[in-house]
Amino acid sequence: MITGIVVAAGSGERLAAGVPKGFVVLAGEPLLVHAARALAPSCDAVVVVVGEGQVAAAGGVLADAGLEAFVCAGGATRADSVAAGLAACPSGTEVVAVHDAARPLAGERLIRRTVAALQAPWDAVAPGLQVVDTLKLVDPAREGRVVRTVDRRSLWAVQTPQVFASATLERAHAGLGGHAVTDDLELVERAGGRVRLVAGERRNLKVTFSEDLAIAAALLAAGRAASGRVEP
Repeated sequence: MITGIVVAAGSGERLAAGVPKGFVVLAGEPLLVHAARALAPSCDAVVVVVGEGQVAAAGGVLADAGLEAFVCAGGATRADSVAAGLAACPSGTEVVAVHDAARPLAGERLIRRTVAALQAPWDAVAPGLQVVDTLKLVDPAREGRVVRTVDRRSLWAVQTPQVFASATLERAHAGLGGHAVTDDLELVERAGGRVRLVAGERRNLKVTFSEDLAIAAALLAAGRAASGRVEP
């Protein structure tokens, strides 16, 4: 059984939309709805993790969108929220796909391909993109002084969904030990697991700032126009 976990408990301060990020509207629907809909075809169940006090509201917008999902409250950190999502997974879950609500445009083919790539000897798989910009290491204590140029040839920017055997991710979370992490791959890496990246999609952008939301809206509108779909 494959369960998708949508992490939607972030406050969205940098987006400055006045509502939690998962509830920010893109093309008539909240980001968390877009993310849950993206996961649904590849998963047997979907769990959506939202902030404290937002469970009923999330359940309502998901039901309005015709989506079935378990909804639970997250924690103070992303790791806490993923742990809550793991605890809410239905019995029989063997594989989990952890996806950020902030990535509303993940394609169904990308998700299926990422899930399918979770095979021996890998403990975790995620999509990613090779870095194309020139990178500089900067000393923040010295007015942005450049220390050196970083070799980008082996550097990738990681996306979601990140896919794991549920037992692997549970063990990784159990060994967190107070470390601050920004994604679940790092937990598996710290535990000595073998992590693989597969080719991601530039369309699978992360909505962090208002301009990202505008870009996502333009991409979504273009995709719907090309397929003949009508905007909601």
